[in-house]
Amino acid sequence: MKTKLPVALSNRHVHLSQDDIKELFGEGYELTRIKDLSQPGQFACDEKVDLVGPKRTIKGVRVLGPARGKTQVEVSLSDGFTLGLTPPVRDSGDIKESPGVKLVGPKGEVDIEEGVIAAARHIHMHTDDAEEYGVKDKDRVKIKMEGERGLVFDNVLIRVSPKYALEMHVDVEEGNAAGIKNGDMVELIK
Repeated sequence: MKTKLPVALSNRHVHLSQDDIKELFGEGYELTRIKDLSQPGQFACDEKVDLVGPKRTIKGVRVLGPARGKTQVEVSLSDGFTLGLTPPVRDSGDIKESPGVKLVGPKGEVDIEEGVIAAARHIHMHTDDAEEYGVKDKDRVKIKMEGERGLVFDNVLIRVSPKYALEMHVDVEEGNAAGIKNGDMVELIK
């Protein structure tokens, strides 16, 4: 059974619905792909938006594509403090009853009522990988990081799909605290 897998740090970003793309960037606007991400079909966009919270603004937050059904803003817990919000730590897509925020783009602005989260640490796995690692979708595992600042991450969600590429995603603050760099290898210890 395999135990090692690559890890990547996830920084603040925004996933926009098609309606919100229109409001922020204009009628008929299409996102500009600048770089493919590790997960098939996902990409970083040239577009950025400002997040306006009750306390402060965070400028120039990268948009990730493609468009989604609902707008979701992923920030760190420190970003939430800066904005004046308390984002819950949630699995991606679980935005119910999370705080909202104002998004400002070059052509307009959108107030979302909910959608700001701190993404829970998780592992994307192809179905073949899940079999090799002996796990299934929605399992929770432990991950060990070796090194000078080594630690064990608990409660790491497994997400399995034939569309995924093998990679653990961890919030940039957690990753920095552990001395993790993109591409480092971690160990699944269940």
